[in-house]
Amino acid sequence: MKNPNQTPRNWLPVLCLVGLFPMGCSDPQSPTASPQDHNVSASSADLASSQEHPFHVDHVPDQVRQRIRIEEVKEQLTPHSISAPGHVALNLAHVAKVSSFISGQVDKVMVQLGDRVKKDQPLAAVESLQLDELVQEYLVAKSKMDVATSNFQRTKQLQAENIISQRRFLEDRGQQIEAQAVYQHVREKLINMGLSEQELRQMEHGGHLEGHKYVLRAPLSGTVVSQHIVLGQGVAAGDEFFEIVDTSHVWVFANLPIEQARRFQEGDQGQVLPRGGEPITARLDYIAPVAEATTRTIRVRFDVENSKGRLKPNEYVEVRLIDQQHPALSIPLSALTMVNGVRGVFVQRDTGYDFVFVETGQEGGGLVEVKQGLKLGEHVVTEGVFDLKNAIMKPSAHEH
Repeated sequence: MKNPNQTPRNWLPVLCLVGLFPMGCSDPQSPTASPQDHNVSASSADLASSQEHPFHVDHVPDQVRQRIRIEEVKEQLTPHSISAPGHVALNLAHVAKVSSFISGQVDKVMVQLGDRVKKDQPLAAVESLQLDELVQEYLVAKSKMDVATSNFQRTKQLQAENIISQRRFLEDRGQQIEAQAVYQHVREKLINMGLSEQELRQMEHGGHLEGHKYVLRAPLSGTVVSQHIVLGQGVAAGDEFFEIVDTSHVWVFANLPIEQARRFQEGDQGQVLPRGGEPITARLDYIAPVAEATTRTIRVRFDVENSKGRLKPNEYVEVRLIDQQHPALSIPLSALTMVNGVRGVFVQRDTGYDFVFVETGQEGGGLVEVKQGLKLGEHVVTEGVFDLKNAIMKPSAHEH
């Protein structure tokens, strides 16, 4: 009987072949690094390095070269535009409400709503017995003052000649002072009512206000924007007749976040942009010292010259301020372009032009701040960018 654990001799060659087979079929390269592995690693590093400048243009036709313009990368003020919504308001220094200083009845209306008026132009006339009484009081006071002054001058002369007593001198002097005070008081009443110095002189020399009429005059030049009286209407002292506005100067208000408002000061120049109109240069003349409680913003005001009437009070506009306090590395906006969805510029090299990715910051005034990607003194292409971009894109198009 054969032993089952005994291996037949005829299987020995087969076992040897099986033991040798894996060695012949395995990968000839060992897991350890070989010289070829070092070459692969170097190629990867070169690829990572090349991603900084993935596109290069070395052959530029003469026709294209003539269109290329170069500018140096340098530090300069990069204006930063800050915009905010605003609204136009009346300049309160150019607004007047015309009211009556005396009671009476409207005898005549000389202007209407929408009329342009000049300063001191008659607007309306009010017939008033109260005015007539005040005029008579004025004329009597003027007469008494003249008599008292004449008496005192004569007494003064006699007292100098020791003809009258000191008591008489003092009495006449007191009467002259009292008469002058009464005259001055009535005179100021009439002036405060709007009567001019010329009208008072005319009354003193025999003239009189015709029919007890009190004439209201325009306190400034402008446009009548509201009218509250008609012919024959009874009025009382303090009643408003007209409102006159001069829109040759207007205010524009806007609200800025506190951190933005801190960058500016009164006197800075800004712009007002009406909808559908050209920008208007304006002066920043007020920055509120206190933030608004609800919005936590700072209210600012522009004083705008508006002689052509381009801005209408109560219309909405946009205001713009330029912040250029700190110089920064910057280039012209025309140098920027997009390649494969990435923003960058073309930099001039000894062998041609490299497309370099850049990280940009604030823009304004035709310039853009460069935060990463360029160094001071490098030269970027500002004109001819489109031609260089075409030179890059054409080979990609042929490959597809």
